[in-house]
Amino acid sequence: MLSGREPIRVLVVDDSAVVRQILTKELSRDPAIEVVGTAPDPYVARDKIVELKPHVITLDVEMPRMDGIAFLRKLMHYQPMPVIIISSLTEAGSDLAMEAIQAGAVDVMCKPGSAYTVGDLGRELTEKVKAAAHAKIVKPAARAAGIAPTAPPTALKRTTNKIIAIGTSTGGTEALRYVLPQMPANCPGILIVQHMPKGFTASFAKSLDRESTIHVKEAEDGDSVTPGTALVAPGNYHLLLRRSGAVYQAQIKDGPHVSRHRPSADVLFKSVAKTAGRNAVGVIMTGMGQDGAAGLKAMHDAGARTIAQDEASCVVFGMPREAIKLGGVDKVVSLDDISGAIIDAVEAKHQPQPI
Repeated sequence: MLSGREPIRVLVVDDSAVVRQILTKELSRDPAIEVVGTAPDPYVARDKIVELKPHVITLDVEMPRMDGIAFLRKLMHYQPMPVIIISSLTEAGSDLAMEAIQAGAVDVMCKPGSAYTVGDLGRELTEKVKAAAHAKIVKPAARAAGIAPTAPPTALKRTTNKIIAIGTSTGGTEALRYVLPQMPANCPGILIVQHMPKGFTASFAKSLDRESTIHVKEAEDGDSVTPGTALVAPGNYHLLLRRSGAVYQAQIKDGPHVSRHRPSADVLFKSVAKTAGRNAVGVIMTGMGQDGAAGLKAMHDAGARTIAQDEASCVVFGMPREAIKLGGVDKVVSLDDISGAIIDAVEAKHQPQPI
């Protein structure tokens, strides 16, 4: 267990000596992090985990002798710990990264290269390591028991033109894999910000689409926000809601990072507050930091119903905690109950209850 003042011990696992060197140098810039060792393959990593007792592992998925996914599955079975996947920015690499998330990794990011300057990579990886160090790690077998609903979701009694906006980060990929398959085919249009690098969100959306009754896709500029469809913000771009006549549309924008993120849940939530007002439901789930707190408060103040995931079911309780502290949350529920709370809010079965 990581103590308050103890540095976060990190083991870097990658077959590239150059990548190992870059990651070690960038992580070592932060005094709260100590890179205790590196490994070129899973066999060396296995011995160093026993010897060095790291708090967090960074793991490449494409390595010699044993691929990263196979190693991750063994690790999560015998000695679960926070693992951040470092993957190449290719279609194959992003598909493997999604497979690794399902196998128990807490987060994913791109390898050094054209996707990042070294400085950007260092800042993002440092943030992810700090979040991972405090994450609740559960064996995938235990988590999987609740991932797929045993019965198809019940249709809403009536369709509405409301908007559902969801923001999440660390742990959010699996939380969304639990919530979205429980949404009925005629549920209102959903907009999602999941903190994830460019190149990975398309694979993530496709994996959600395969598991859900609703249609899930990576958002494109001008997409209509319609019942039975969920749009995932593309990595490295903000997702906003706009209105054209009677039609809601997705807007994809570049621009500065907001609350240290792009896409930012704050940007999404504030646009929904302005465009849809009380005709919306806002949801904030597991994640590190405070992104989404101010935006959810804006939705709440505009009359939207707002929901936060509770601490017990979060991998990291940072984002929901900040939203609750700011007074922007009507209802706090477990991951098991989020889909039901959304449907209740959409159908207006009850008035929001102050916390």
